[in-house]
Amino acid sequence: MQPATGLISFVGAGPGAPDLLTLRGANRLAAADVVVWASSLVPAEVLQHCRDGVEIHDSAGMTLEDVLAVYAAHPDTMIVRLHSGDVSLYSALTEQLSWCREQHREFEIVPGVGSLAAAAATAGVELTVPGVAQSAVLTRLGGGRTAASMPSSESVAGFARHTTTMAIYLSAARPSLLREELLAGYPPQTPAIVVAKASWPDETVIITTVDGLADALGGSGIRTAALVLVGPALSGTGSRSRLYDPTYSHGCRRRSTPGSTSGRPIPPGKRGLP
Repeated sequence: MQPATGLISFVGAGPGAPDLLTLRGANRLAAADVVVWASSLVPAEVLQHCRDGVEIHDSAGMTLEDVLAVYAAHPDTMIVRLHSGDVSLYSALTEQLSWCREQHREFEIVPGVGSLAAAAATAGVELTVPGVAQSAVLTRLGGGRTAASMPSSESVAGFARHTTTMAIYLSAARPSLLREELLAGYPPQTPAIVVAKASWPDETVIITTVDGLADALGGSGIRTAALVLVGPALSGTGSRSRLYDPTYSHGCRRRSTPGSTSGRPIPPGKRGLP
């Protein structure tokens, strides 16, 4: 479907690789008259989806007011605001949506592949494992420049006491503090994985432990565009999922004995194939 004239599309660009943009996101870029993107967070290759002649603004050096001025100056054109990863996390989206509502400007949100999914894929891990971890905490370090953003009840140390899987964003520049807060809950030898620039040509993966995290990060030179994964599920061990256990029945499959074939073939006309 062609987007409406004057629409502002807030598009998640995905983790970096141009082919990890969603089909809808690529469609919006191809139709856009104006694109606002952050060169510091989104590779230029993603802009290959744009048509020739599109007006491009780099938000890396812009304030919120600068970005809103671009929106205001183009009331009748299709605009894409291209955010890194998925727009639902750490995207400064809320204040832009508030402006759209105040100005009665039509908008849409196009989700993207988040950096957490990309980091887990790059590292070759599952974040939830039966009997080990069935929850994932997504957070960032407080203090410093982010002190005003972090509620006091949401410290990394507090979440660490749950000892489930944790993904820590925007915190690689303070490795010693991160290690200290994680050790408030996790045992020292808990697996930790650092993924920098997941899906970029120069992506980096560091496998370590909570205790070794500060040394591993400090010696890597990584400061930005990194995600730190922590938790026992990252070891790849745990109980087998019951979802595909032959002794477990559900609405789509009857209980069977191990080794038997219980799957029902799907007729060609029902497969969604041409």
